[in-house]
Amino acid sequence: MAVKGTRAATAGTDPEVACPIGPVVDIVFSRWTTPILWSLHTHGRQRFVELERRIARITPKVLTQRLRQLERDGLVVRTYHPEVPPRVEYEISELGRSLAPLFAHLAEWSADNLEKVEQSRQTYDAESA
Repeated sequence: MAVKGTRAATAGTDPEVACPIGPVVDIVFSRWTTPILWSLHTHGRQRFVELERRIARITPKVLTQRLRQLERDGLVVRTYHPEVPPRVEYEISELGRSLAPLFAHLAEWSADNLEKVEQSRQTYDAESA
């Protein structure tokens, strides 16, 4: 009985228990992760400068941080080529590719619903004014 009570109390306070997709959202949908993964999935293996060009507003510092985190999470593979000058390439991993159906569903939802969201915002703002 104590275990059930403890579990219920934990479920009320622990966001990971209350919402099991929370950690996934934190990993995949942080500010720059989605554009990086989308670019690597769409355009394949890329060098840092190619990613930087495709994701125009990201700073080099932030791109470096996000790529390191994505590599740590197993979503991106970094390949170092010891040549002169050295060359580093990034590509989406199999684990990262497994997110493709999720992104496809989100893109579909976006196409079907973003206009409705915008209409709702406009209605809300007009009523609040």
